Amino acid sequence: MNTGDDLLLRLGLALAIGLVIGIERGWRRRDEPDGARTAGVRTFALIGLLGGLMGALSGLADAYGPWLSGLVLVTIGFGIFSYRESRAERDFSVTNLVTAMTVFVLGVLAVLGDLRSAAAAGVVTAGLLAGREQLHRAVARLTWTELRAGLLLLAMTVVVLPLLPNRTIDVLDAVNPYELWLLTILIAAVSYCGYVALKVAGPDRGPPLAGLLGGLASSTAATLALARQSRLVENPVSLGSGAALAATVSLVRASLLAIALHPPLLPLLAPPAAAAALVFAGAGVLPLLRPAPGPRAQVEIGIPFELATVLAFGLLLTAVTFVGAWVAREAGAAGGYLFAAISGLADVDAITLSTARQAGQALPLAFAANAILAAFAANAVQRAVFAAGFGARPFARRYILVTTLALAAGAATWGLRAAL
Repeated sequence: MNTGDDLLLRLGLALAIGLVIGIERGWRRRDEPDGARTAGVRTFALIGLLGGLMGALSGLADAYGPWLSGLVLVTIGFGIFSYRESRAERDFSVTNLVTAMTVFVLGVLAVLGDLRSAAAAGVVTAGLLAGREQLHRAVARLTWTELRAGLLLLAMTVVVLPLLPNRTIDVLDAVNPYELWLLTILIAAVSYCGYVALKVAGPDRGPPLAGLLGGLASSTAATLALARQSRLVENPVSLGSGAALAATVSLVRASLLAIALHPPLLPLLAPPAAAAALVFAGAGVLPLLRPAPGPRAQVEIGIPFELATVLAFGLLLTAVTFVGAWVAREAGAAGGYLFAAISGLADVDAITLSTARQAGQALPLAFAANAILAAFAANAVQRAVFAAGFGARPFARRYILVTTLALAAGAATWGLRAAL
């Protein structure tokens, strides 16, 4: 049981939690006269303090009875007055009642539990209450596709992930279902964040912003969308900038993911990738300093992600991990590089993440870095092919030139690094 100064500190925190939440509640109904509302600053502050006192009594008695009884009494008493208030105002909200119960329980937690947890929960509660309008607007703007994707992402994380075994299950000791599914969740989350960022910013900001944000999800998809749009506008310069910036984001994102999974890859992977990314970044930014006349095109990048796409990525990631381990063992370095390049045509994230995960263990460090670079190069070539096949001629010419320069810069940096 807490005694002395420690108990006073905890009771003070219980009071402060009620006070902070009470200020938010009182401010929201500040124009109403005294006595016209069930609770305000003083009432919520006292409920927090009451929770702390009941928690202290429970600690002295070493039983749950006092604070549970207090919670029941607060709920009943506050509920009666809230019911009378709701009938008078024809308001069906139970937020105030739930808030009062939360304040009481947080007061108990402040005395019997962790101070930091109680304080953090109190701040979060006040923030949720203060953000009512913003939350309601966000829900109103939410589409069924976005809601479904968000729920799917949560289910992948909190339902499926804990059920998977966190160990290798194949003869090559390479396929770990837990780690592979975690990487799948990571890619889905990055795609969702890119979609949300693009929607919040709005498509009217133009193709460069669309390329920047689209590269978070898929630079290939962003390039393809921009290439198709280039056939519909007279001046595709901004579209080319968007495609170059998508390539920049993709290179930086994939490199950071690989290095985060295995930091020793940094000196081997970063210089060539950075050289290529700088070329793409320059090609994306420089034309924006001299904007061309005419209306700017607007591009939609797509939807957050679909279940079929997520499952396909998981299967691809599993296949890449298993086959990559087999090729590295049976065919040596040359076969491994070829497989990495072919995998990069399908999905650069799968080969990058699986190779980085095995770097320094099943795969030699230098081999892993070079395999990832080979995947980067193959994916860049694929985007250039898409630009040529689906884009207008000026768009395609410019993007192919930029891709060639980026590949040359990366290759030159790789050769210089190898020679040192």
